[in-house]
Amino acid sequence: MIEVVRPGPLATVQDLGRPGRAHLGVPRSGAADERALRLANRLVGNPEGAAGVEFTFGGAALRFRTRAWVAVTGAPVSVRVAGRAHGPNAPCFVPCGALVEIGTPPSGLRSYLAVRGGIAVEEVLGSRSTDLLSGLGPAPLAPGDRLPIGACEGLADIVVDVAPAPPLPETPVLRVLPGPRDDWFTEEALATLTSAFYEVSPDSNRVGVRLDGPPLVRARGGELRSEGVVTGSIQVPPSGLPIIFLADHPTTGGYPVIAVLGSAAVAAAAQLRPGQRLRFRL
Repeated sequence: MIEVVRPGPLATVQDLGRPGRAHLGVPRSGAADERALRLANRLVGNPEGAAGVEFTFGGAALRFRTRAWVAVTGAPVSVRVAGRAHGPNAPCFVPCGALVEIGTPPSGLRSYLAVRGGIAVEEVLGSRSTDLLSGLGPAPLAPGDRLPIGACEGLADIVVDVAPAPPLPETPVLRVLPGPRDDWFTEEALATLTSAFYEVSPDSNRVGVRLDGPPLVRARGGELRSEGVVTGSIQVPPSGLPIIFLADHPTTGGYPVIAVLGSAAVAAAAQLRPGQRLRFRL
């Protein structure tokens, strides 16, 4: 078992989510930065989809009631095991009874802890992920929670030569494709989106990244019927200020989608901090 001593601002159990159920109104959810969770699992010999813990702004402490191997990836944080410093993006051994402390990242937003064997909380619709929008899966972690660790038999070897993703630039540039409803906007709107600076709003969360900046002007009025949306969609409500949909986004939406992030840019969007500036590029 792992005992949660301090969860930090927000800590949730996440795997790779519940794909294939959007037609039933069930979001995929899962790790906001899949790339980081996959790396953490590879480092400790787990399948890439094993459940781990996603920390938002770090600041957590976990007590291990059994010895274990762990790895921490994603937003760079200090890692201390029984008071001793360990680096991120590498496996480290945790003795029985040791306290693992996760610091606050100087850049980025979300960090991931994988433990060899995976976090073995009960599955809901085939996933152990916490979905903050629908309420599926375990509740966000709280002090005193206990997380079971899965069996380690048959797992791959622990590795140390898996390279992490490069750090996010101070002002990242996210690649986008024109969206399915870009014709609802003026020609200048897409040009504005891909040339202006935008700033991450404090109202952002795992559902979506709200942006402040130049409004995007529509070329037509009226409203859409609700239609399916995917992770990385850039939806534009009547305010004209875009929203990037992340892992816990709804399966349908009624506002037009002007553009969609390329798959590699979704992980970067998950690491955007409130107040951070960014740009888009076709």
